[in-house]
Amino acid sequence: MEFQSPLIRAKLIRRYKRFLSDVLLPDAREVTAHCANPGSMMGLLDDGTLAWVEPNDDPKKKLKFAWRIAELTTGALVLVDTAQANRIVKEALGNNAISEFANLDFRPEVKYGEGSRIDFLL
Repeated sequence: MEFQSPLIRAKLIRRYKRFLSDVLLPDAREVTAHCANPGSMMGLLDDGTLAWVEPNDDPKKKLKFAWRIAELTTGALVLVDTAQANRIVKEALGNNAISEFANLDFRPEVKYGEGSRIDFLL
């Protein structure tokens, strides 16, 4: 998946106020990044976690970085920006990147029952 700007691998310093995180960039600058995940993120905030952040130069945005992915000490990558999850799955399905679902037809955001929807119908 391509982001608008190349991600920068940084060291997570701390997360606070649900939507803010401080990270240490490779050039030794400490910056605050937006964290688009209001959940507890238990297990993602341990010592040694790396934060893949995306820079932006949008003058309308207060913060110039957004935390997109957490890299755990095990090497596992975890998507922090929950708004991107369906975009990634849609791209993977469309590119037949998931062998178990290769060449299946799919439709995103399908109505299901009264007032509900499912993310993908395969």
